Amino acid sequence: MPLVPVVEEVHHQDLNKRTLIALTVASTHLVGIVLFLSCCWICRLKKSRTCSAKSKGNDVPVVDKLNSLRMAEKKGSVAVIEYHLLQAATNNFQEVNVLGEGGRGCLYKACFSEKLLAAVRRFEGEEQDIEREFENELNWLTKIHHQNIISLLGYCIHGETRFLVYEMMQNGSLESQLHGPTHGSALTWNLRMKIAVDVARGLEYLHEHCNPPVVHRDLKSSNILLDSNFNAKVKAMHLSDFGLAVACGIQNKYVKLSGTLGYVAPEYLLDGKLTDKSDVYAFGVLLLELLIGRKPVEKMSPDHFQFIVSWAMPRLADRSKLPNVVDPVIKDTMNLKHLYQVAAVAVLCVQQEPSYRPLITDVLHSLIPLVPLELGGSLRITGPVPLALPSL
Repeated sequence: MPLVPVVEEVHHQDLNKRTLIALTVASTHLVGIVLFLSCCWICRLKKSRTCSAKSKGNDVPVVDKLNSLRMAEKKGSVAVIEYHLLQAATNNFQEVNVLGEGGRGCLYKACFSEKLLAAVRRFEGEEQDIEREFENELNWLTKIHHQNIISLLGYCIHGETRFLVYEMMQNGSLESQLHGPTHGSALTWNLRMKIAVDVARGLEYLHEHCNPPVVHRDLKSSNILLDSNFNAKVKAMHLSDFGLAVACGIQNKYVKLSGTLGYVAPEYLLDGKLTDKSDVYAFGVLLLELLIGRKPVEKMSPDHFQFIVSWAMPRLADRSKLPNVVDPVIKDTMNLKHLYQVAAVAVLCVQQEPSYRPLITDVLHSLIPLVPLELGGSLRITGPVPLALPSL
């Protein structure tokens, strides 16, 4: 009997066994891989659920929201912040968290985390006026980004109530620093000059670099906020396009009169004429406030008010008397030569005739050399030529 068929049969049986073993091993490995991946997926799912449960008890969603907001701001938008988050951050808007009160509502301190503080402004008043002011400020601040303009972090609409959320400024307003319990003791001469330059930089941005150009309309010490290092930022609440007013020099019938007594330029108060020189006048008043330490308007008697401009102008004209009108807090630290320069700039800014007032760019470049280098000053002028100042 031939041996070849037997050998072939044995060979095929051996091959089948090897194939079966290979398939068995492969199946075992595949099942192991599937089990391993399943375990990983289950563990990951449990971990994500745990993290989600933990996040309900802390402020991670708020931090993520505001962090994503900073990315969105670069694209010209801001975050919508949920009302319950504002409630939690302000402890249900308790009075202890009130930072200030205005004609349109309160400003609250909001604590989203140990490292994330903000200021929340709640709009209150007549519904139509609230909506108009809210929309105006929201629209402008989504377009404006500058180191000396307060940043808008987000907003909230809850029923008929509107909220805007700003960055927190730890040292409060310039008004509270100058006229509050400390009476300006924290503000040295150099810091006051730095604050003046910071404000001028903010105004220059609005006047020269916004398209269309913008006027602030309500520049005052309470709208100048200071961070932990006393860097000044302008709170922009009543911004307005002044293109037509500048071009035509006529009354702007489309802009509601706004401003604060003592800071308002004469032509704006009397005729409603709104130009960039209106802000320059208010800046001059602010400069006098920093220099002298007095409020723009002081009540001397029930029927008599003293305005800082009318009080200071004759005194600023006499060099020998000028040091005597300076705020006593800075009298021993001021630079006398710089004092004359600042006084002269202030005199130019508060001229009754708008055409006699300088541009804010010229004011800025006249003040920058008066600020120490470590506080952001400069030994050289890279912009326009400094003002030709009158002799005092």
